[in-house]
Amino acid sequence: MITIDTHIIVWDALKPEALSPKAKKVIDQANEKDGIIISKISLWEIAMLMKKKRLEIEVPYIEFIDLVISSNNYILKGITPDIANISVNLPDSINHDPADRIICATSMAYKAPLVTADKNLLKSKSIKTIW
Repeated sequence: MITIDTHIIVWDALKPEALSPKAKKVIDQANEKDGIIISKISLWEIAMLMKKKRLEIEVPYIEFIDLVISSNNYILKGITPDIANISVNLPDSINHDPADRIICATSMAYKAPLVTADKNLLKSKSIKTIW
């Protein structure tokens, strides 16, 4: 099982060539086995990207998200007390963006490595990442 960052959800759906070979491989493997965790905060991030026109897609948000969720063995995870606690206690090496902190904490809570291309997260010693 893996967790994927918001941009990985978008890239996998719309621009799979942006994924590293290793990321694509672990996504395919998790999709066939025990699933891919998506933090529900990623749904909000994608909605905001579309609202701000930083992500332009020809279908409405709800239709896009429904297609994305049904396309893979995605497992949506919300914020739990444990995830909230982990997120506020992450070291400063994890940036201060609340969504990134919640995604990282979700990954840690479920002991599922985070697939991300975020250089700041890749450098962190606090979380296991794959890229």
